[in-house]
Amino acid sequence: MDKLVITGGAPLDGEVRISGAKNAALPILASALLSEGIVRLGNVPHLQDVTTTIGLLGRMGVGITVDERMTIEIDPSTISSFAAPYELVKVMRASILVLGPLLARFGEADVSLPGGCAIGSRPVNLHLDGLRAMGAEISVDGGYIKARARRLQGARLVMDLITVTGTENLMMAAALAKGESIIENAAREPEVVDLANCLISMGARIEGAGTDTIRIQGVETLSGTSHSVMPDRIETGTFLVAGALSRGRVKVRDTDANLLDAVLAKLREAGAKLEIGEDWIELDMQGRRPRAVDIHTAPYPAFPTDMQAQFTALNSVAEGVGTITENVFENRFMHVQEMQRMGANIKLEGNTAIVAGVEKLTGAPVMATDLRASASLVLAGLMASGETVVDRIYHIDRGYQNIEEKLAGLGGKIRRLPD
Repeated sequence: MDKLVITGGAPLDGEVRISGAKNAALPILASALLSEGIVRLGNVPHLQDVTTTIGLLGRMGVGITVDERMTIEIDPSTISSFAAPYELVKVMRASILVLGPLLARFGEADVSLPGGCAIGSRPVNLHLDGLRAMGAEISVDGGYIKARARRLQGARLVMDLITVTGTENLMMAAALAKGESIIENAAREPEVVDLANCLISMGARIEGAGTDTIRIQGVETLSGTSHSVMPDRIETGTFLVAGALSRGRVKVRDTDANLLDAVLAKLREAGAKLEIGEDWIELDMQGRRPRAVDIHTAPYPAFPTDMQAQFTALNSVAEGVGTITENVFENRFMHVQEMQRMGANIKLEGNTAIVAGVEKLTGAPVMATDLRASASLVLAGLMASGETVVDRIYHIDRGYQNIEEKLAGLGGKIRRLPD
């Protein structure tokens, strides 16, 4: 397993390009299964989860070509299997997103129960309940979800909990269902909107994406399309936090500030000077130590759970005491113990981390436990004296494209080493 080695202490300074959003690219890749024609996708990030999804589609017999710029062409006409096997699904929870498209387009799907990061309970029952309400026959046997339906029927789908992948799965299924489907208490995340926009360009009839009520009028068929994946708001936020905690200046390009209102508000509260353009954001700490901030995670448009670990790292070296309350996943503070090894003053009380900032952390060997936790440990290493070694970085490769190269381009002393 590769490792990242970071020598901390230098303020970051420079510009970095933001990649396409992983959490938009994965459902959009799955949505191509609904199409009668070729789907061309641009701005797809070069990430392990994307590679896994491409491998999953290829295992089903789907024709896929990828050029050197990560422009992907998907031809679902050659599909020969409607199964998502355990060896691929176990490493990436988003594999569940092929369930709705397969069932809606082909009438059958055998999808292994998913895996992914160990950040808490994320049951798939909401996906299954919604598909059953649309007329699907579903059983779980031998670790596989087995779903069958002649043609799904439109239905009113009330989500007990807000779920992004559940909303996406049911929206894709409803696109080819007979009649109208209404998803209530739907996820409002920008990635849901990007998926809806791609489906609409394929001929789907969808209204209300980005609100808590989405209406879908099912159509007989969907056609091929071209679509560019939205910028990654979490990668954007991560690099801005890196600039803030290192007391530096970072300009992120090819992004959208409108996706980051809650994050940008907290960075301003931490003392950052922000300038915003049409597709760029510049953060300047002017050499000052950040101020501690209080965070409460919640579904969009509130503060995103995927930025919680990064702000834990920021608070660890900030002036004052900040509290971080995690309201989305119950097991998402595994990075805290590793930061404590680096000298962070963090106390856990239930789902709240109380962080008293220290002037400097101390480099140490640490272990990544999930995707965003691994990013937070890299950020902590940027403000640690001495050398920090982050192990098990396959987690970070699932969600950040060339993070060490991008940080090095900003002046960070970071390199990747093979185990």
